[in-house]
Amino acid sequence: QVHLVESGGGLVQTGGSLRLSCAASGRSFSHYAMGWFRQAPGKEREFVARISVRGGIQDYADSVKGRFAISRDNAKNTVYLQMNSLKPEDTAVYYCAADPVYSTFVTMTSVDYWGQGTQVTASS
Repeated sequence: QVHLVESGGGLVQTGGSLRLSCAASGRSFSHYAMGWFRQAPGKEREFVARISVRGGIQDYADSVKGRFAISRDNAKNTVYLQMNSLKPEDTAVYYCAADPVYSTFVTMTSVDYWGQGTQVTASS
């Protein structure tokens, strides 16, 4: 069992930065690929970033590539999302997710655990 709690969301001006954290409870955190999705009002949930079990492989949605960086600290059971150069279109609720299968993470079909979400708002 893994329980995920996100933090670090908030209101920021266009061009600003935020760092999201996702703290996991449970001893099996290091067995999961981790990542982030987001959902804007009236839109479907979409993939943002993923990171492999040991952190050596990362992948990003085209819309955030070069601006966002995902990392993890398995000793602290925490995954991070550094968001730079934020745009109004980045405004959404951001969800942390744990998936035993890195290759299918983007599809959400094998995600085992979700966090409750944290609001990110980038104002123009």
